[in-house]
Amino acid sequence: MAGVSQAAVSRAFTPGGRIAEATRAKVLKAALALKYVPNTIARSLSTRRSNIVAIVIGDMENPFYATVLALFSRRLQEMGKHVLLFTLPQGGSVDDAIGSVLGYQIDGLVVTAATISSRMARLCVQQSIPVVLYNRHVPGLGVNSVCCDNVAGGRLVAQTLHDAGARSFAIICGDASTSTTRDRIRGFTSELAKLSVRAKAIMEEGGKYTYDGGFAAALRLLGGRNRPDALFCLNDIMALGALDAIRGSLKLKVPDDVMLAGFDDIPDAGRAAYRLTTVRQPVDEMVEETLALLGLQGSPPASKPLVRRFPGVLVMRDTV
Repeated sequence: MAGVSQAAVSRAFTPGGRIAEATRAKVLKAALALKYVPNTIARSLSTRRSNIVAIVIGDMENPFYATVLALFSRRLQEMGKHVLLFTLPQGGSVDDAIGSVLGYQIDGLVVTAATISSRMARLCVQQSIPVVLYNRHVPGLGVNSVCCDNVAGGRLVAQTLHDAGARSFAIICGDASTSTTRDRIRGFTSELAKLSVRAKAIMEEGGKYTYDGGFAAALRLLGGRNRPDALFCLNDIMALGALDAIRGSLKLKVPDDVMLAGFDDIPDAGRAAYRLTTVRQPVDEMVEETLALLGLQGSPPASKPLVRRFPGVLVMRDTV
């Protein structure tokens, strides 16, 4: 109907395809008349590329990952790629999710949930599927990682709180098995040790990386007589819960009675109700590097496992 070759039709429906605009308009007009749309699955059979990138996310209740997912989705759509999203329930297995993902002939895999096993990593490598762990790393796993320099970020927070006058501290943390938790705690405590703060002056409470967990942890830490001078929450959503507990339930003033800092710089952290001091993760750069390691930025995927760390930026607001 359009009077052009099959190849021209294909280019007309390919983002960035080299075709004259007049020819593209002719093809699209014919397609509209015929009620035709390209079959992505059929195209993947002939090209052996599905243009599908799978993302496995384990904590959609954390606004940080909602922001990250939105950025990944927007950038992949701009590239003409499709997003296949798998979310993990509380305590769900990452390997089980990836086992399901591998049935879709994906072109790449991004994992933001805790981690994957070495067995599942090897299976991805055997199927020539590039894998990137986002915001975490596992030494020796054999896959690429992109993360914030969490050790340096923990050091920044420790130095800032100490400079502001804090001498006793508490950490509200999440899943102890993740590199994110371990690295932020290691940076924080090692910097305090350099500043001659004794280990017994640093308390630790679990906050499950949730708002409610941060709220409850703050009540436990600050409800007694020996309350710390400052809290370091390992992510912002716990910090917001802790702030509401401190101001609402405990009737304490921040930063006069207790100082508080978070990590991530989610949108709510800067709002007037919180004005949270935190470490900003450079999510735009981290997403772009993830796409590059997947081979989606014009260069092939990384041939050897790489770990890319990006420095965080301390954002000073009203809680310190």
